[in-house]
Parts: sequence; C-alpha cells; structure tokens
Amino acid sequence: MSQNKEHQTKVLIIGSGPAGYTAAVYAARAMLKPIMVAGFEPGGQLTTTTDVENYPGFSKVIQGPWLMDEMKKQAEAVGTIFINDVIKKVDTSNKPFVSETENGKVFKSDSIIIATGAQARWLKIPNEEKFRGFGISACATCDGFFYKDKKVAVVGGGNAAVEEALFLTKFASSVTLIHRRDNLRAEKMLQEKLKSNKKINIIWDTIVEKANGEDNPKSLNSITIKNKKSGEVKDFKIDGLFVAIGHDPATKIFKDKINMDNEGYILTKPDSTSTNVPGVFAAGDVKDKIYRQAVTAAGMGCMAALEAEKYLSETK
Repeated sequence: MSQNKEHQTKVLIIGSGPAGYTAAVYAARAMLKPIMVAGFEPGGQLTTTTDVENYPGFSKVIQGPWLMDEMKKQAEAVGTIFINDVIKKVDTSNKPFVSETENGKVFKSDSIIIATGAQARWLKIPNEEKFRGFGISACATCDGFFYKDKKVAVVGGGNAAVEEALFLTKFASSVTLIHRRDNLRAEKMLQEKLKSNKKINIIWDTIVEKANGEDNPKSLNSITIKNKKSGEVKDFKIDGLFVAIGHDPATKIFKDKINMDNEGYILTKPDSTSTNVPGVFAAGDVKDKIYRQAVTAAGMGCMAALEAEKYLSETK
C-alpha cells in the first residue's frame, strides 16, 4: 500500500481474527476492496492457542496460528489490503467515517466492521504465560477434551467459572473450583448443579499464586495456592488450570460512540451485526459473550460483510 497518510475505502475492517478475516473474504469477493487494520494481536486469540480440534473442515488436529495464517492468506488472495497498525481514534458522527491509527494513517470509509475481539482476563501470576496452551487455558469448550481422565482446576466464582467446571466433568477425572471468596457470584441454579456433582470440589477463600511445571516437554503439573484467611501456602497437583475470571472486549475507542452493555460489549440489532450507527457493524467476541468460538465469530464476520454490502448498495 502507498505511504500516503490518507486512504479511502468502502469498507474498513478494524481487527483481525476469524470474524475480521471472514468479513474480509466476503467483502473482497463482493468487489468492495476492503482495508483491514490488524490491531494489537493480528489473528486474534487463536494465535495463542495450540491445538484446535473443533473448527469444521479438518479431520486432524490443527494449530491455531496456522489456521489464522491460512485465513489471512485467503483474504489477501481475494483482494483485501492489510495494514499492520492499531486504530486509536474513530469518528462515527459524520459520513464518511474517519479512523486514525497510532502511526498517523487516516482512513475515510463508507462503512466499518468492528472485529476487535475480546481478551481473557488472566491471573498475572509467575509462569502463567509460559504454560498458556501447555496446561493453562481460558476456554474449557476449546481445550477440555485434552484433559480426559486428568485432574483439573478452574479459577473463578461467576457463571462462566461454574459452567466451565460443569463442562469439564465430561472429560476430567476430578474438577476443583478455586474461589477467592467464601461464596459464589454464579446463579443459584448453577450453584446447585455444581454442588451436587460428585466430580467437583470447591476450595474457598483461596488464590492461585504460581504455576509450576516441566520445561521439556512443556507441561503444567501443579499450582501454588494460598488460603487468604489462614495464610497457608501449598502446592496443589493438577494437569490443567482453566482461568474463568471474565473477558474484556476491546472496545475502548468506541466508548460513547456506539451503544454497548455495561461490560463494554457492543450491542447489535437482533439477528444482525448492525450497531445503532448505520453503516457500522460488529462481529465476533467484541459483541458475543455467550459462545466465544472461532466458528461463531467467522459466521458473524460473514454476516457483517453481507450486511455492509447491502447497506452500501442502498445508500449509493
């Protein structure tokens, strides 16, 4: 792409990942010549996932970074223009929309597809990053299968943590829920299910202080936990740790410009990716806090591109 500071496009896709790349493929095939600004983490959360077994079309285990790379190549092959930069400012008050990057590039676009995703909140403890994908995960639906007949723990106390713990009982031999308080925030019905499941036990008033494991091959084998009331510190042997303390949607730059819920997820119309601003669409984890799967994000990316195309043809 030319080094000009200002660029015009019919469709600007902000963020990558399955939603962004799929939107790019559909928009490019519709001859809309989309520009994608990849964001902080080109490829999104899947670039930090190792084995992927639940993306349709692959009978053998594939790698998350490889899948994202293939999606990017496909989007490029049909005509998407890629920019490795981060959008820092968006003005949706006038048409065309004006978006500005950290490196000073300005994009004027007739429509915007927001696919900035969400990041799992992590514990920020020693060795956590080291064992991500090697015993530490933030997605039981994605990785639970790898812990057949193994011992796992879930950290958290809300609905997501309880749901993850219940889901993991399908595979793991035992599931321990570790919570820093003495009661859960999860809905009562979920709590009843949790407490009546013989595979699950709960450790109250406890925080995880450190992850421990082997270097070669890389694998988690225990966590160091501390009881907040007694101060007792001990090592707890497990094969997998699932962190379920919430997600943060990457929506700061759209605050007060686009309608969001109280957690910062973008609100869209029912059965649509349309936001409250005509011509601005949102797809993937940036608007979805229920499913958070690569395949649902990709589906929404497709929807966003089709809706953007329809919007552009109607507003010519």
